[in-house]
Amino acid sequence: MDHYDEDQDYRHPEDDWDRDLLLDPAWEKQQRKTFTAWCNSHLRKAGTQIENIEEDFRDGLKLMLLLEVISGERLAKPERGKMRVHKISNVNKALNFIASKGVKLVSIGAEEIVDGNAKMTLGMIWTIILRFAIQDISVEETSAKEGLLLWCQRKTAPYKNVNIQNFHISWKDGLGFCALIHRHRPELIDYAKLRKDDPMTNLNTAFDVAEKYLDIPKMLDAEDVVSTLRPDEKAVMTYVSCYYHAFSGKQKAETAANRICKVLAVNQENEQLMEDYEKLASDLLEWIRRTIPWLENRMPENTMQAMQQKLEDFRDYRRLHKPPKVQEKCQLEINFNTLQTKLRLSNRPAFMPSEGKMVSDINNAWGGLEGAEKGYEEWLLNEIRRLERLDHLAEKFRQKAAIHEAWTEGKEEMLQRRDYETATLSEIKALLKKHEAFESDLAAHQDRVEQIAAIAQELNELDYYDSPSVNARCQRICDQWDALGALSQKRSEALQRTEKLLETIDQLYLEFAKRAAPFNNWMEGAMEDLQDSFIVHTIEEIQGLSTAHEQFKATLPEADKERQAILGIHNEIAKIVQTYHVNMAGSNPYTTINPQEVNAKWDKVRQLVPLRDQSLIEEHARQQNNERLRRQFANQANVIGPWIQTKMEEIGRISIEMHGTLEDQLTHLRQYEKSIINYKPKIDQLEGDHQLIQAALIFDNKHTNYTMEHIRVGWEQLLTTIARTINEIENQILTRDAKGISQEQLNEFRASFNHFDRKRTGIMDAEDFKTCLISMGYNLGENEFSRIMSVVDPNRMGVVTFQGFIDFMSRETADTDTADQVMASFKILAGDKNYILADELRRELPPDQAEYCIARMAPYSGPDGVPGALDYMSFSTALYGESDL
Repeated sequence: MDHYDEDQDYRHPEDDWDRDLLLDPAWEKQQRKTFTAWCNSHLRKAGTQIENIEEDFRDGLKLMLLLEVISGERLAKPERGKMRVHKISNVNKALNFIASKGVKLVSIGAEEIVDGNAKMTLGMIWTIILRFAIQDISVEETSAKEGLLLWCQRKTAPYKNVNIQNFHISWKDGLGFCALIHRHRPELIDYAKLRKDDPMTNLNTAFDVAEKYLDIPKMLDAEDVVSTLRPDEKAVMTYVSCYYHAFSGKQKAETAANRICKVLAVNQENEQLMEDYEKLASDLLEWIRRTIPWLENRMPENTMQAMQQKLEDFRDYRRLHKPPKVQEKCQLEINFNTLQTKLRLSNRPAFMPSEGKMVSDINNAWGGLEGAEKGYEEWLLNEIRRLERLDHLAEKFRQKAAIHEAWTEGKEEMLQRRDYETATLSEIKALLKKHEAFESDLAAHQDRVEQIAAIAQELNELDYYDSPSVNARCQRICDQWDALGALSQKRSEALQRTEKLLETIDQLYLEFAKRAAPFNNWMEGAMEDLQDSFIVHTIEEIQGLSTAHEQFKATLPEADKERQAILGIHNEIAKIVQTYHVNMAGSNPYTTINPQEVNAKWDKVRQLVPLRDQSLIEEHARQQNNERLRRQFANQANVIGPWIQTKMEEIGRISIEMHGTLEDQLTHLRQYEKSIINYKPKIDQLEGDHQLIQAALIFDNKHTNYTMEHIRVGWEQLLTTIARTINEIENQILTRDAKGISQEQLNEFRASFNHFDRKRTGIMDAEDFKTCLISMGYNLGENEFSRIMSVVDPNRMGVVTFQGFIDFMSRETADTDTADQVMASFKILAGDKNYILADELRRELPPDQAEYCIARMAPYSGPDGVPGALDYMSFSTALYGESDL
């Protein structure tokens, strides 16, 4: 039965107080001892205790005292009377206080506590333990029982043989209690010596150590825990919660001590920062005091080297000495701000540096330093500029003179070269452009020469110590400049004169190339055409080649004139070279063709023309013979081809039309076959003409659309068709005789077949056949039609021949008559029996027919237990087949 509202978040369904559990004496004993010890651990703080849990709480006084101790609150004034009503009032005050803490008590009344009901009293104490000792436990977002269990699991996780999953059997071996103690006070227990198979020792060790060193009373007996199959969960949970509170209280004390140490450390750190600030400020101010006089020294030097040394010293100051001080100043300000922030956060007074060492004092001193530094830098630069002026002018003269002399080096030798005498036109033009570029460069250097003279004049005016050497060098430069101008003019004139001569020759070269190239191509093409082996197949083609050749021969006189004109251009070039003594460095740059090559190819063309004439004449004669063979073959093929086609059509009409009896049709067809075979010699003659055409390599014939292959195929089809048609008539005769079909029925079958043979091909496709069956009254489904098609089209060609149609129709009309005949025959042979014996067949039938029937009857032997006997169904199936009857 539950004793408090299950909606409270500090309890778990497993924690419900169950009256029935107390029926177990072992559990009741454990709870009595545990709850009593727990109550005494708190009551002793008020200087009292209980001996019997159900007797000592009956008057309600110690119960109210217990609640005041564990809650830290004052309850209503208790009744001091000894009467029952006074006791009930005190207990009610205690229960009301418990209810005010959010615990809804169920089935626990003051009368039961006053009457000393042990079960109700233990339930009430467990409710108090849950509310005041376990509910407020919180570990990783879990609380109460789950939080306490998680705390135990976290604390004992590193320990071997400890696996806390509940508050009963997980604690039986005692290692869980020992692990909790060792985790927080490892000096109290030597955990390595404990053994899982010695629970008594483990439990007594934990209980004794907890009581002696942790002020946790001994609430359980080791014997009770070990001897009980499942220790009482509430007793174990109550005892374990004491461990939690004991160790969590110690942790709070350690936290307080750490907080005090931290405050002291902050104070010590602040004091050290104050000392560091004072020392760093003093050192920085002393360095500024020493540095400013050095920066204010304005004593000039007489040499550039001395001034440059001063500048280098100043740069070392900027690069090496000042940056560390800048860092010190920055760090000083950072330390000051950090110190003030820490003091403010710890509610301490702000730090006040010594007089003259404030941050503002340091900034003022630093500003004076930078002002002196700026003035010293400006003075140094002005002095260096003053001394640099003369050195700069002298160095500028030397640089410009050196650049000009380097540029003029080799220029006189270059201008005196006669390299244009052996140059080609393109090289002359390149030399001209190069010389034009040189003249432009020469004109550009005029400014440099004038600058050199002006600098030399300024040095003379400033009484430069080395003026004589400057003047001599300037004069050499001016004299050389005049000589370069004269040589440049002379070379320009020579280049222009040579360019005009070479341009004339170049134009002639170009004209030669323009006319020689197409003429050469014409000759090469002509030679290629004249030597090309031609392949023609008709007389018209050879006649076209002959006409084209005659036209080509008509162009030869004009071509010879062009050849002579091309050679005349070459002769003119040779005349100019000889007259003006031009040194030609190479051949025609526009072409590789030369006069000798032109003459050689022309001679070759004239030699090939008569050879081409002879080849064309011979080919013309061969094509005339081929044309005769074509006409000879075509005349015969144009007769034989239509004849074959006509015969094929006639055979088709014969197979469809119904004239006379089947025997008359068969006779007519055999006569027709004989007339066809008599036509074979004409086919053989055409084969001979075809062999002559093949030997002559003739591949086409415009006089006929028939080839020998067409004729052969048509002839073979004709023979096959007449033979197949004859065979069909013979099969129809066999079917008619076997099935007893009259000529009129055959005519009706033929009329029906022809009517539904819409394509007039002598065969019906599947759809036409299906339409025919429907018109005859058949009610066809897909399965039935498929069965019929498998009969009439066993090869699955998708078509129905007339023979198949006759077989199907004769079978359909004969089924009824055949069944009656079989039944009559069977009754005659069987007599009064319903089966026939083999000996009876031998007596009634001729020997060969009897043995034939017996052989077919064998698989069906044995009805009614008579060996070698057949019934009617076996008899009919053996004679006519299952599909017939």
